[in-house]
Amino acid sequence: MERIYLDHAATSPLDERVLEKMIPHFSGNFGNPSSIHSFGRESRKWVDEARAQIAAEIGATEQEIIFTSGGTEADNLAIMGTALARKDLGRHIITTKIEHHAVLHTCEKLEEDGFEVTYLDVDQNGRVSANQVKEALRDDTILVTVMYGNNEVGTVQPIDEIGELLKEHQAYFHTDAVQAFGLLPIHVKNSHIDLLSVSGHKLNGPKGTGFLYASKDVKLSPLLFGGEQERKRRAGTENVPGIVGLKEAIKLSSEERDEKNEKYQSFKTIVADTLEHAGVAFEINGDKEHSLPHVLNLYFPGVSVEALLVNLDMAGVAVSSGSACTAGSVLPSHVLTAMFGDESDRLTSSIRISFGLGNTAEQVKTAAKHVADVVKRLTQ
Repeated sequence: MERIYLDHAATSPLDERVLEKMIPHFSGNFGNPSSIHSFGRESRKWVDEARAQIAAEIGATEQEIIFTSGGTEADNLAIMGTALARKDLGRHIITTKIEHHAVLHTCEKLEEDGFEVTYLDVDQNGRVSANQVKEALRDDTILVTVMYGNNEVGTVQPIDEIGELLKEHQAYFHTDAVQAFGLLPIHVKNSHIDLLSVSGHKLNGPKGTGFLYASKDVKLSPLLFGGEQERKRRAGTENVPGIVGLKEAIKLSSEERDEKNEKYQSFKTIVADTLEHAGVAFEINGDKEHSLPHVLNLYFPGVSVEALLVNLDMAGVAVSSGSACTAGSVLPSHVLTAMFGDESDRLTSSIRISFGLGNTAEQVKTAAKHVADVVKRLTQ
């Protein structure tokens, strides 16, 4: 039985071309980049080259790139670091109800510490408006954090409009771009983004890698204490193999972006056409016009998401839901709850399909047929 992986928004396989670039740095080039001898200088060269390439990709400078262990750390550093550094200017933060938990839980922690957080509602497409941000802004707002593209339903937010709104305000603008980076072109200066989070394992890079872009004008309080790495903003010996792999993954993503986007859009069409041809009732969750190319969230009326996921897994198809499955229970997706309310059937009848490296049109069609068969069986 062929196993078909369609959960790339959760994590993506490491590209073999990325691994090839990383291998020499596990043994041959093992020096500590902070050491002044030749071994250290050799490692430092690779770190500096990666920093320069990544900065160029988003229109930043090398000094504005902070290497992290992934998206969660980047989000935490952006939000917590801003709050601690700017608390004398205000204690108000604005975010949305559909953020990744790396953002939401950090904001909740800050609320416990005396900060005030405004959680913006979204419409049924999962989108906020710049006007909502404008109405929530206060003189003591120090940070606005709005994700670029949602990891569950794929909705892309009006980042440029929000950035334009905030450019004359004291509030920093942070965006969690973990799902969008590599698939959408991002220029931090043009979009007036002050802070941007990225994770390597979402774009066929190594797990445990990522970066935070922090504008040269941004003041951050570090969360890790030790050495003076990353310009004293993130202590700890740099993960040289991981950074080299991250650099290569970003390079490949940039070169192949248009091709991937076209392919993933065609995969969405294949899924929809296959389900319609099979006579399966379904609806798409998310904004069809403003959407990440690789994420497709589908609602099947009357179908238990747990039963659907288990049956698909038995058929060799790996997809996911917006729910956190625990022993014998399902916690409703906070994203779908924000979009449709806590009484909606969509919370327990929706799955997420996400495309990526290695997927073919034949695989996608086969998987869609399995989905159709299982849905029919569960609704008989």
